[in-house]
Amino acid sequence: MKGPLFYSKILLFGEYGIIKDSKGLSIPYNFFKGALKTDDTLSLEAEKSNNSLREYYKYLEKLQHSEPDLISFKLDVLKRDVEKGMYFDSSIPQGYGVGSSGALVAAIYDKYAVDKITVLENLTREKLQKLKEVFGKMESFFHGKSSGLDPLNSYLSLPILINSQDNIESTSIPSQNLNGKGAVFLLDSGIIGETAPMVQIFMEKMKQEGFRKVLKEEFIKHTDACVEDFVSGNINSLFGNLKQLSNVVLDHFKPMIPQEFHKLWKQGIESNDYYLKLCGSGGGGYILGFTEDIEKARTSLKGHHLEVVYNF
Repeated sequence: MKGPLFYSKILLFGEYGIIKDSKGLSIPYNFFKGALKTDDTLSLEAEKSNNSLREYYKYLEKLQHSEPDLISFKLDVLKRDVEKGMYFDSSIPQGYGVGSSGALVAAIYDKYAVDKITVLENLTREKLQKLKEVFGKMESFFHGKSSGLDPLNSYLSLPILINSQDNIESTSIPSQNLNGKGAVFLLDSGIIGETAPMVQIFMEKMKQEGFRKVLKEEFIKHTDACVEDFVSGNINSLFGNLKQLSNVVLDHFKPMIPQEFHKLWKQGIESNDYYLKLCGSGGGGYILGFTEDIEKARTSLKGHHLEVVYNF
């Protein structure tokens, strides 16, 4: 048995801000993927995943019991499959901000949810909102509190525009120009990041009035502008706003940036060769980069591996 593939995602804009109703833009990233599988003999990795699914089954059982109006699963089928050795076979790195748990949640919903909302339906705002709510509850098992956006992106495999917490829509983004010099890229920090501690740091910072002011007047302002520029293909304006956003993150989100990248971050802002921003909650994993000239960025970031995800 092998289920359909579910892809990783990249939240281009909106990390942390969407908690406080900034805009956001999330795109599927097909380089990494995962699927539910059953084999007769399990590798150590597969066994670990199977054990995790056993725990997850118990969580979903409780969720269905406490929220019967929200979601119901074919629990008997899920239990049987898990006992047969089902696991999630995935190339999506964990702790890298590209949605490893989101893809798993999407796969489980797709296979075991009763009366599921499918990708082929007319996806009204209400249906998207319902899916996001269901996925948020399902993914909370992995992260504490989840917005549900990662699984939504993985499930639909469409770019998602977040206007506010209760206003999301699927969107189209400008077609890639594969010969273009401009690019969005991933930079591997080589460190595994954990979401929960980073969100905890953010919540602590939110208790300070000064930080709340910066978040509202600078971080959210520039994030919203970047989303609008990216969706409408206004590249010149986008890079101006990106520089501001990169600066705000360096000044106010330092704990989320791995220590050895502080210098590279600053170097990008000063040289204008590239601008870095958080990919997901930070603390490790991937860092997201934007450049108007990918060759220039490669030269400036010599010694680091750049994975291009989108060309302008």
